[in-house]
Amino acid sequence: MDLPYDGEISRYFKQDAPKAVRKEIDEHDKGEILSTNYPYDDLWKKSEYKAALRACQIELVKLQRWLKDSGERIAIVFEGRDAAGKGGTIKRFREYLNPRGARVVALSKPSETEATQWYFQRYIDHLPSGGEMVFFDRSWYNRGVVEKVFDFCTEEQRQHWFRQVGPFEKILVDEGIRVFKFWLNVDRAAQLKRFLDRERDPLKQWKLSWIDVEGLKRWDAYTTAIAETLSLTHDPYCPWTVILSDDKRRARVNAIRTVLHAIDYDRRDLSRVGEVDHKVAGGPELWNG
Repeated sequence: MDLPYDGEISRYFKQDAPKAVRKEIDEHDKGEILSTNYPYDDLWKKSEYKAALRACQIELVKLQRWLKDSGERIAIVFEGRDAAGKGGTIKRFREYLNPRGARVVALSKPSETEATQWYFQRYIDHLPSGGEMVFFDRSWYNRGVVEKVFDFCTEEQRQHWFRQVGPFEKILVDEGIRVFKFWLNVDRAAQLKRFLDRERDPLKQWKLSWIDVEGLKRWDAYTTAIAETLSLTHDPYCPWTVILSDDKRRARVNAIRTVLHAIDYDRRDLSRVGEVDHKVAGGPELWNG
């Protein structure tokens, strides 16, 4: 089977990736890569992870029941570089939930009509109704980062978006929607290794796109755009939670814990959930590029 984009991920690794990144990947032929900035030296043990995840998922089922009974609404935004673990984290949130009340929104490129609308307009139709939990696998934050990096918008359009995103989110919160914003942060070597693994796996090759390939070459541009976006959109009423996602296991559990600790749902048992690990999940100060 041919590799997507004729093996361009492998070619980038061999020819263009920084020497330090190639060295780090070569030294971690198997398993995940933990960067030198990551707060732990080893991946979370699988047995401990499974036990913690199960406890969190039991509580998520209780949360969903409370949502249905109360009519409350939850919107969870997942952002981060490609291969940061957004999809896998969403999957663990939803694994045992009733899918009718736990939707994923992953919008494609805007249509010609949508491109002429108010930027936030196409997201409004996907906001949660009473009793629903909605997961945005990328969101209106595309304009702050991806569209900036790839010149899909003008700087004037982006600055206009910055002026509007805070008031837009404040309206959602004032309306009673509980909004969570997660930024999953992955190290450069860990990201490239995940791309290489996807390229080699025929069951995961669909996850690769031309933006992934081109994005590898624009790491610094992404870093600048992310730093600016986090700085300008971290508000008290709608803050960011940065999740260090080199270790996917710790990332998934601590994202779920963050939500469970924030909502006083019926029959909540935080002793089962465990505390949020603030070495892994915290404010924008945790983001390290």
